[in-house]
Amino acid sequence: MEDKKLNIGIFCDSFYPMVDGVVQVVDNYASILSRFCNVTVFVPKGRKDFKDNFPYKVVRSSIMRVFFLDYDLPLPKLDAKFKKELKMANLDIVHIHSPFTMGKIGLDYAKKHKIPCVATMHSQFKKDFKRSAKTPLLAPIVELLMTIIRSVFNATTENWAVNGEVARIFYEDYKINRKPLVMLNGTDMLPFEDETHLLLLRQKYNIKQDEKILLFVGRLNLLKNLSFLVKSLSELKNKGFKFKMLFVGTGQDEDVIKREVKKLKLNDSVIFVGKISDRKELSAHYALADLFTFPSLYDCSSLVQIESASQKTPTLFLKGAATADTVTENVNGYLAENSPQKYADKIIEIFSDNEQYQKVCQNTFNDLYLPWPKVVERAFERYKFLIEENKKLQYALAQKKAIKKAKKYNSKKTGKTKVVAIKNK
Repeated sequence: MEDKKLNIGIFCDSFYPMVDGVVQVVDNYASILSRFCNVTVFVPKGRKDFKDNFPYKVVRSSIMRVFFLDYDLPLPKLDAKFKKELKMANLDIVHIHSPFTMGKIGLDYAKKHKIPCVATMHSQFKKDFKRSAKTPLLAPIVELLMTIIRSVFNATTENWAVNGEVARIFYEDYKINRKPLVMLNGTDMLPFEDETHLLLLRQKYNIKQDEKILLFVGRLNLLKNLSFLVKSLSELKNKGFKFKMLFVGTGQDEDVIKREVKKLKLNDSVIFVGKISDRKELSAHYALADLFTFPSLYDCSSLVQIESASQKTPTLFLKGAATADTVTENVNGYLAENSPQKYADKIIEIFSDNEQYQKVCQNTFNDLYLPWPKVVERAFERYKFLIEENKKLQYALAQKKAIKKAKKYNSKKTGKTKVVAIKNK
């Protein structure tokens, strides 16, 4: 007899048409799981003109616009249609990707129906809150928000962190009651092998033979430490290092970054490519690059570093960055001190030894390139384990309750024994 398909519910406070790393993680999980499971993704409403066309079911919650935030506030408890869909979902397991509104309603569903709830930790929330709280007067609010987050993560069956450093941060710094399991992210990218197309890109960007190609992919947001990166490029130019820097992406601070590039007279060396939606074309840009530059101290584990690894392009991080946790310096990636001058010096050092550089390129691919199917396969096996363990737990609790009831009955009926049996479903 064929096994029943698992009903999996994934809950997230953001989703398409908005695109960020968490949205891409949710989409990849749901897409791959839907090949052999019934998957429902519970998320906020998007634009009216956006149509959900996915291989899995999407249930949207009504929202409230919050103009001073990048995200809308979901209101699932006030949405009758959403609540009806959730009630009918008959889920076997819940996976939340946020400790806020949608994550909380997923957790509440899991508790009510006595099923496992997994939470993935994607962000350094405390940093976000402190950055938003511009005055010490808001410190109590930050602590309140952290208390709410801790209460959610402490109530789940199991927490997953995107790398070992994030697991440490949540366990030691945020005081979560148990250390999270490390579940790495992956990528859908395949190695790009069209050399002719790469030559055409070199011509398009007017890249000379003696210029090294540096790359950044992502939101053009100062949170990504892009002002630091531009200052590092200025240091490089002053040292006579020949390069072309490609910024792929758009964002709220794009104009600020462009002004800084102009101010430092880097226009001849820096190209703002814009957003690339085509995944194959994006992989070509990773393959074109000699080095992926990612000085962010904000990210926990960015998908772009795995995408870069898929094309044998190593990444230069800052020492101490959470997102650099999977990297061994000068083996499968690079680390630099938190100084524009030292970052520039490291870039020069990287290309001073071509034999060592080529080894790092290969190790980057071997060690850090992780396709999504492998990631999701491991997650699915963990789901099944947690479901089985939960069944054992619920059975044990039912037995304990039955024994307690029997003892209470026997204390009233002396001389008689009533046996209460619970079938193991």
